Amino acid sequence: MTPQALKETLSSLITQKLPAFIWGPSGIGKTSIVKEIAEDMGVNFSDICLTSLDPSDLRSRSFLNKGEAVWFTPSFLPKLDEKGGILFLGDLNLAHPSVQAAAYQLILDRRIGEYLLPDNWAIIASGNRDSDGQADMLPSLANRFVHFEMEFSIDDWKHWAFREKLDDAIISFISLHHDALFTFDPASKEKAFATPRSWKFVDTILKSKMKDIHLLESISGAIGKTVATQFLAYMNDSWELPMFQEIFDGRSQHYPKDEMALSIMATVLVSNALRKPDKKVLNHLLHYTINLDAKFAMMIIDDLYSQGVRFNRLEAWKAWSEKFSYSKR
Repeated sequence: MTPQALKETLSSLITQKLPAFIWGPSGIGKTSIVKEIAEDMGVNFSDICLTSLDPSDLRSRSFLNKGEAVWFTPSFLPKLDEKGGILFLGDLNLAHPSVQAAAYQLILDRRIGEYLLPDNWAIIASGNRDSDGQADMLPSLANRFVHFEMEFSIDDWKHWAFREKLDDAIISFISLHHDALFTFDPASKEKAFATPRSWKFVDTILKSKMKDIHLLESISGAIGKTVATQFLAYMNDSWELPMFQEIFDGRSQHYPKDEMALSIMATVLVSNALRKPDKKVLNHLLHYTINLDAKFAMMIIDDLYSQGVRFNRLEAWKAWSEKFSYSKR
């Protein structure tokens, strides 16, 4: 299931307090998507990594009080408040079986010992797939969830990347080389590999302004040497690009022919248009892109559309949509 489809589905299940489990490879953004749901819903987000806990950490410990055993409530478990929230149990299938067993009651009965999970909290868990070389979960625990497998999606990732303002070169490179978004191979012994999470690391490296001589080694440490070499070669190629302000002013008649140049131009046009998406700028953009190759013209409009930009009331829209048989509004 793509991230966007999963986000919509989980949002519905959360309102019903139905426990859900997200399966997917490492670095694909399982935690991030649940955190985004919590932010969109305006509720709390509590992330508990069960691999770092002992069974007694969940079950808590008791002490004698006037001859009776009284149980401590674990401080990391959610407490009652008006907002409620999502309790996220990351890497649940990697937790020790005794910890998984301790989680049974919390997940199904919403309690552990004397602790009760507040009614306005939902439970979502995640784990890496068995095919990724990770341990599977106990069947008795698995039966307590509705299960979903999360897939990476170029379109959903680009939507996120524009929103997070990732470097234009990263977005354009992956737009042209889809396979570079995720390169994990469970049979490989290489420690670094490309994932949506590690491309975020690359963005941070680029924004650190480190010396160029250190870039290859640093980026290789995030996404692997093969992809890092390809990406830096892409960045260092020289392209004959139009002046972007001239496009937004309606003055440019310069159209690159090289595919790499078109790819990075499309990304830069989108990121710049998002900063000031007024009617004049968007009309000029439509007039310019109507003379581009259809693949890149529609890429630009699709990316802007995914960020909430609409064109149907613009003067240039009728001619543009008719040329490319474009049905979105």
